[in-house]
Amino acid sequence: MADLPFPKSLPEFQKLFPDDTACATYLERIHWREQFVCACGWTGEPYRFKAKPWVLRCRSCQADTSLTAGTVMHRTRTPLSTWFWASYLVTTMTTGMSAVQFQRQLGLTRHETAFQILHKLRAGMVRPDQDRIGGKGTEHVEIDETWIGGRTRGEGRGVHHQSLVVGAVEVRTRKPKDLPSQHSKAVPRRGGRYAGRLRLAVAPNRQAKTLQAFITQAVEPRTMVVTDGWGGYEGIAKLSYQHLQAVEGDDPEVAEEYLPIIHLVFSNLKTWLNGTYHGVAPQHLQAYLNEFTFRFNRRFYPFNSFRSLLGIAADVEAPTYDSLYQGTWHHPWALAV
Repeated sequence: MADLPFPKSLPEFQKLFPDDTACATYLERIHWREQFVCACGWTGEPYRFKAKPWVLRCRSCQADTSLTAGTVMHRTRTPLSTWFWASYLVTTMTTGMSAVQFQRQLGLTRHETAFQILHKLRAGMVRPDQDRIGGKGTEHVEIDETWIGGRTRGEGRGVHHQSLVVGAVEVRTRKPKDLPSQHSKAVPRRGGRYAGRLRLAVAPNRQAKTLQAFITQAVEPRTMVVTDGWGGYEGIAKLSYQHLQAVEGDDPEVAEEYLPIIHLVFSNLKTWLNGTYHGVAPQHLQAYLNEFTFRFNRRFYPFNSFRSLLGIAADVEAPTYDSLYQGTWHHPWALAV
């Protein structure tokens, strides 16, 4: 989709997508590069409807084709222009936004509509056939777990309703650059290491079966995998991975040396959840992990996220409001164990 126009500012967005017809034209160009092709094989200019610009009718078999079919916008009653505004806000606001802010920005009358649109967009942030990270001999992958959640008002002292999250992140190394002078003592942070692609999933437990299922789902075989000394990671080498297990003990410097990137990711994740959303319910946590991963993996190309989101949304089943509210929606990247 490199040749498709992309708005880099709000005035450009308003000029590119002034109404539903312009939005439908954009979706049509995503589906067909040259011209409309019906499922029956007919090619040409279809019948169009002013009231429903997202519906195209074949002049041969008279069958209707919906431009929103297979996307999170399918069968929506919300105007396409609102969906495009929503996608633009979600992807260009690097810190994210709550449903209350979202409702206010789009001028929606019902909070439920804002809540559902946001979660449907989060469902479209992950491809069902998402590729695995790693696989390059020059990179390795750090894997660890963390607990998300804390005290809940009205339930006494202590910590309640915590959720276990397991993460895997590629570790890349910046190429050394010439120092400004021979007397410079500048040392690159973390030895020049930085994060590549990320994968996050809610895990039911820390058992070996669960952790190994996550690794095989998230990481390419034959990748060097670095973990801590937890027994649940034993046996990874038998799954065609190179495995380095760092036993931390009571020495925090071991974690800083062997697992610095994944710990930094977890710290940023918790800060983002608490700062933007002030905590999330356990049944919705995977959706927010999907959003964080989407933003993290595209942090170097923030403006391309809008176009990427519309493309990734293809072939994603749209969750209903009831399934979202009750927590029965199966997220595309939910850990299957």
